[in-house]
Amino acid sequence: MKSKLKITVMLGGRSAEREVSLSSGVAVATALQSLGHTVVELDPREPGWRLAPGTQVVFLALHGTYGEDGTVQAELDDMGVPYTGCDAEASRISFDKVLTKQRCAAVGVPTARSLVLDTAKTPWPMGWNPPLVIKPVRQGSSVGLQFVERVEEWANALAEALRHDSEVLMEEKIIGRECTVGILEDQPLPIVEVRPYSGVYDYRSKYSVGAAEYFCPAPFDETTTKRVQTAALGAFRAVGGRDYARVDVMVRANGDPVVLEVNSLPGMTETSLLPKAAAAAGIGYAELCQRMVALALKRILNNRCKKTGIVPGVCGELR
Repeated sequence: MKSKLKITVMLGGRSAEREVSLSSGVAVATALQSLGHTVVELDPREPGWRLAPGTQVVFLALHGTYGEDGTVQAELDDMGVPYTGCDAEASRISFDKVLTKQRCAAVGVPTARSLVLDTAKTPWPMGWNPPLVIKPVRQGSSVGLQFVERVEEWANALAEALRHDSEVLMEEKIIGRECTVGILEDQPLPIVEVRPYSGVYDYRSKYSVGAAEYFCPAPFDETTTKRVQTAALGAFRAVGGRDYARVDVMVRANGDPVVLEVNSLPGMTETSLLPKAAAAAGIGYAELCQRMVALALKRILNNRCKKTGIVPGVCGELR
């Protein structure tokens, strides 16, 4: 029988992804309540927020700055409260697209050719041809994402991307199939392929009903599937990920995977991509939320076992 817990779901927050986070948090809270847990929703929109008394674990349903950049994780670490997902350092690294790329390159995970830019006055880069992609270094959910198909679009696209961060990452535009790989307990889930009707998987395509088709498991042959999942898991490990995440990958026509980014707190609405992948693996939405909570508490339990000299494996865990 599952232990009944008092869980605080943190949702909303201060980022450009506030509305998506609210949707994620409400879905998570509903699922956890259906399992018999006592759930409190907390929106840390303003500084000075406090956890509800008796909170045993925090479920992080925050996205973007403050939620995924390691800030709230560090604050919860200082409080000594267990929380779901990656720790503060892994969150900080994965939220920064440049740091993620550096970590991936160090272990041989393939990423796109790129440059980092910090001024809207930067001229068209020598040695590059369109199409290009420009995106803020520290934003999520395609906020500020710009596609440059022609040289004449460069200045406006660069200026728009820089509205969302002080640095932007310019990459070659990878032509291929857009995919994402959920990671759960250090194992890749079935690949989700996304086919936006507009041809571009931007913020509008992600959050507009009926704007894209989704295929899970993605229709790849066994060899390509393994290559894509291996690249995604490699990126997850490269940034120091734990428990779960979602890794976005482009797959070239020849089957070569190219990792785009690691999402340490992926969307958790019931139609989001990580829950889709979990469902394809036979894990229902409520069970997925339960397992995320269990993983957070398992760390605390194992630490206590180690301190008392008991072997963690026989100490038990939340199921």
